[in-house]
Amino acid sequence: MADHGLRERKKRATRQLISNVASGLFIERGFEEVTVAEIAEAAGVSKMTVFNYFPRKEDLFLDRHADRLAELTEVVRSRPAGVSACAALRAHQHALLASGHPLSGAIAGGPGFWWVLTSSPALMARWYEQEREIADAFAEVFVAETGDAFRSRMVAGLLTTAITTVFAHAMGRIVAGNDAEVVRREQVEVIDQAFDLVERGVGEFPAKPR
Repeated sequence: MADHGLRERKKRATRQLISNVASGLFIERGFEEVTVAEIAEAAGVSKMTVFNYFPRKEDLFLDRHADRLAELTEVVRSRPAGVSACAALRAHQHALLASGHPLSGAIAGGPGFWWVLTSSPALMARWYEQEREIADAFAEVFVAETGDAFRSRMVAGLLTTAITTVFAHAMGRIVAGNDAEVVRREQVEVIDQAFDLVERGVGEFPAKPR
């Protein structure tokens, strides 16, 4: 058991090392200008090792998606009885912001990330694909709870839009030169505005039975 735990830690460390090296090169030179072979050499691993951890080059940069998808899905799936998905996700967004999590968007290191992302058509395509994957995951949970496929899809899309727009708003302000701490403070109201709008449209759907 101890050996298994050690192997898992080593794998996570290697994955993080590769991702960190890749992100540094992408921010320095741009996503399209850096090859996987260069990343492998800089990280001290083989090209095959890179592909074992990241089957797609885009995921070297957008490396938090799998964890983000799992976490968001768990937020809606494990919410208490009687709590709407909107309320659960609102609380989760506030928690990300309060903890200074990069996925809150309100972080000082955002401009480099945003430049690499928006200057690469391949990365932007993968970014939007990841948004669809989040909406699909929400919809799957909602359909299982309610059996209402159409409304589940609508609500899943609206909630995903709220999450992604909140992130982009904070990131856009920081890229424009606003102080990160000011953005962080004012982002509390932005989150509530976004989820208030969704809540007015979707109500308590889907609230778990009490």
